Amino acid sequence: MKTIFNKTVYGIIGALLLCLSCVQDDDFGVPNINIEDPVISTEKLTTFKAITSLYEQAVNGGNPIVVIEDDIYIEGYVVSSDKGGNFFEELIIQNKIDDSNPDNDPRLGFKVEINVSSLSDTYQFGQKVVIKLQGLAIGETSGVVAIGNDGGSSINQIQAAEYRNVVFRTNDIAEMQPIVLNPEDLTEAHENTLVQLNNMQLNRFELGATFASESFDEFDGLRLMESCNSGVQIIMQTSTFSDFKTLLVPDGNGSVTGIYSRDFRDNFSVILPKSASDVNFENTDRCDPLEFSCGLASTIGSENLLYEDFEPQRNNRPIEIDGWTNYIEAGTEAWEGYSSTSSNASLGRSCRFQSASSGDESNIGWLITPPIDLDAQDGESLRFKTSNSLADSSYMEVFYADDWDGTEAGVTAATWQILSDAYVVKDSDSFAEWFSSGNVDLSCLSGTIHIAFKYTGSGQSTFDGVYELDEISVDYN
Repeated sequence: MKTIFNKTVYGIIGALLLCLSCVQDDDFGVPNINIEDPVISTEKLTTFKAITSLYEQAVNGGNPIVVIEDDIYIEGYVVSSDKGGNFFEELIIQNKIDDSNPDNDPRLGFKVEINVSSLSDTYQFGQKVVIKLQGLAIGETSGVVAIGNDGGSSINQIQAAEYRNVVFRTNDIAEMQPIVLNPEDLTEAHENTLVQLNNMQLNRFELGATFASESFDEFDGLRLMESCNSGVQIIMQTSTFSDFKTLLVPDGNGSVTGIYSRDFRDNFSVILPKSASDVNFENTDRCDPLEFSCGLASTIGSENLLYEDFEPQRNNRPIEIDGWTNYIEAGTEAWEGYSSTSSNASLGRSCRFQSASSGDESNIGWLITPPIDLDAQDGESLRFKTSNSLADSSYMEVFYADDWDGTEAGVTAATWQILSDAYVVKDSDSFAEWFSSGNVDLSCLSGTIHIAFKYTGSGQSTFDGVYELDEISVDYN
């Protein structure tokens, strides 16, 4: 027993001496976290703009992807982070720290598809990286330009065994500066880049919602954010796998910072925060419009005061109905007749507003009913139907006013209040469906009113959605 004990003691002492002999300083082996910067000759470096142009040429030639054959590289900065769980198996990189010299060197970004989770352990937010492009492909995933492996007609992920030989880290970790924009100014050129939207707030109908843990949130929480400057809306997208999904979206207003992108199915534009702190709503004063509510009426009146189904209107021509006002507040487009038997069919003939291809920076159109006297009968209610063909962040609202003078010049001067009980189709609703407004009670109003259907959008592809409207009816008992 004594011999065994001595051997054990000597073994332990020997092991300790061996470990101590490996230590070269008094820090006892604090790991060296420095990275050896990749050395790339300037002749092999290319620009984001050159790669984007190469991809656009391929698309114009009918090819969905372009494979890079030359031994070339790009340098960029990581602007995504999967620490919070809102990004998964992807890096978003942009070519610049800020938006300086936008004319000569536009700020651009790419999504890099990598089949690895916890990429933030390797690539920090703001870290400069160098990507070896030879053999990789440029294409689109979920509507934004992406870099990955050649999948024939699509982009495949860069695999775990190879990504470190493709995306090289450097020691340069920059303080990234988002470009500050209004949501109506966002274009495709801003996709895959870090943006900041100021004077924003959560839409009033979604107050009290979490980022992504409501019962209807399947894969992502889609929360409607709106600008207090223009009213233009954009969807904030948060993964149901994020670690901040259960937090409440703040109910004040302020700034939202994130990556400008498209939703998974490429149906609409979104902003992707990396954490809850990217939503900085410290101002408690909201900018909600005036609202009015009588609730929903339990029954539809047996008599009709006003009905319009737009059947006599002409396709693609402005609505012209005696007593109605089709007013263009901004742009060149108006509410027009519409008939279709496609997947998003009209109800016979309908009314619609579309700003696509208008070329206008802003499109605002009003369709206003004739005067409605609410003192001549009892139990009035309003109902109508709406549909859309991808709202693309454009939106439609329903108002009433009792002080409009009936002239186009007086439209914006009147006191319009939103009929908050009326349901209007949302971008997240099913495509090709018509949705009922519900039977909106008007009986607690008096006097003569007008009801207005207002569209707000633009000719830009991110705000050029289509709204359809039909079967407007005011009933009474």
